[in-house]
Amino acid sequence: MTYHIRVRVGALIIKNDEILLTEFNDPYRGVFYDFPAGGAEPHESLIEAVKREAREEASIDVEVGPLAFVYEYAPHFNENKYGQTHTLVMLFDCTLKSGSTPKLPEKPDLNQTAVKWVPITELEDLELYAKIGKQIKEYASKKRNIDLLEEHKLLEKASSLI
Repeated sequence: MTYHIRVRVGALIIKNDEILLTEFNDPYRGVFYDFPAGGAEPHESLIEAVKREAREEASIDVEVGPLAFVYEYAPHFNENKYGQTHTLVMLFDCTLKSGSTPKLPEKPDLNQTAVKWVPITELEDLELYAKIGKQIKEYASKKRNIDLLEEHKLLEKASSLI
C-alpha cells in the first residue's frame, strides 16, 4: 500500500551549545547537513524509528524525549526542490545514552561523509536539508515542546485509573 505523505523522524540532539548533524556530499546539491533522520518503517512506532535512525546514521543510542518540531515539505509549494514526495518530518528532542559516542557508521547512507557536532551559532550558515536553522536556534534557547500522544500509552494510563 502506498500513501501520499511519507513520514520521517529525526533526533534533535543539543549538547554544550552544539547540535549533532550528519553531513552529506551530494553530486547535485554539494555538501549539506541533516539530523540523524529517516523514514518510519511498517510496524514501527515513531519512537522506535528515531532510535533506529540514530543508530544507523550516527552509531548512537538515544533517549527519545518530547516532540520538538513538525516540518512539512510539500513539493507543489516548493518547485519540487527536494523531489516529488510530500513529506512530514517529526524531530524529537533526544539525549545521548551514557557511553554513546557519535561517529560515521560502518555502512553509511549514500553520500554520507561525516557525523559532526556543530555550534548552534553556525547553524544558519550551513546548508541544511530543511531550512530550519533559525528555528533550531530559537528552540535551543526556549525549549518549547509538543506532546506526542501514543494511543497504546493512553490506554495504559486509563486502565491504571480504574
